[in-house]
Amino acid sequence: MLAYLIRRLFAVVVMLLVVTLTTFAIFFVIPKWAGSDPALLFVGKQADPAAIEGIRQKLSLGDPVLVQFWHFVQGLFVGRDYASGTDVTHCPAPCFGYSFRTEQAVWPQLTDAMPVTLSLAAGACLLWLVGGITTGVVSALRRGTLWDRSAMTVALAGVSLPIYFTGLLSLAIFSYSLKWVNVDYKGLGDDPAMWFESLILPWITLAFLYAAMYARLTRATMLEIMGEDYIRTARAKGLRERVVIGRHAMRSTWTPILTLLGLDLGALLGGAVLTETTYNLPGLGRLAVNAITEKDLPVILGVTLIAAVFIVIANLVVDLLYAVIDPRVRLG
Repeated sequence: MLAYLIRRLFAVVVMLLVVTLTTFAIFFVIPKWAGSDPALLFVGKQADPAAIEGIRQKLSLGDPVLVQFWHFVQGLFVGRDYASGTDVTHCPAPCFGYSFRTEQAVWPQLTDAMPVTLSLAAGACLLWLVGGITTGVVSALRRGTLWDRSAMTVALAGVSLPIYFTGLLSLAIFSYSLKWVNVDYKGLGDDPAMWFESLILPWITLAFLYAAMYARLTRATMLEIMGEDYIRTARAKGLRERVVIGRHAMRSTWTPILTLLGLDLGALLGGAVLTETTYNLPGLGRLAVNAITEKDLPVILGVTLIAAVFIVIANLVVDLLYAVIDPRVRLG
């Protein structure tokens, strides 16, 4: 297991370097090849040539690509100095640069938005795991019954309906018409009650989509596993049904669920774009949308890298959990 962990950690480092290089090239190199100067995005098209040249020097846009990339990676770990003549600005680590629009450091903007996204993803994940897996298991054990058909019909609706539809519908009914829920976001440290109330609808809306997918996946996996020889053997040994389901069937069911969970949760931690935009939550997803609208390349780059880090880490955790759930992974 130690050797496996070391190999996976090395692969994570290599993957993050590749993602960083690719993302950096997409946002700062390819636009330049296409004739779009990032310096113009910073100072505006009406700026005089001297101001544009000063920004090029300050951001090192005239350096070779690999030198620019090295400065960017170095800034992530030890900080970076932006110098134009005698004007020197120090960006402390981790330095993702400065916003083209607000001229504020990108990292504080990311850290301000991150708790909102983490709160949204964690709460929704808990709801969809409990609801989706429970529904899928019960449907598999009661195959063909009214419960099974009703649950799968609801799951089909959950998968088919987009978040912006269910989100706006829930807002119209529960917030605007009935006024049961206040969706004006408050931080957990500011007002825990308001924080919980403002996230109820986003949690349910996001969980409804994912719970539907997990219910269908759990049901299909359970139906396949319940026909395996080791399940029939466990029943023939006289084990109680709840032991057969909980200890034997569910242990195998968790493998595909964890695979999907790593991808979904990692992506959500990088920003639930539709949900945050629909409910006006100041998370990473809405920050990314605003940055894309304003062509704010450093902010877009920062959100993209944070999302990549979350996805890679989530998949690493899932790979390690495989060894806990399935002994065959440890033996392999």
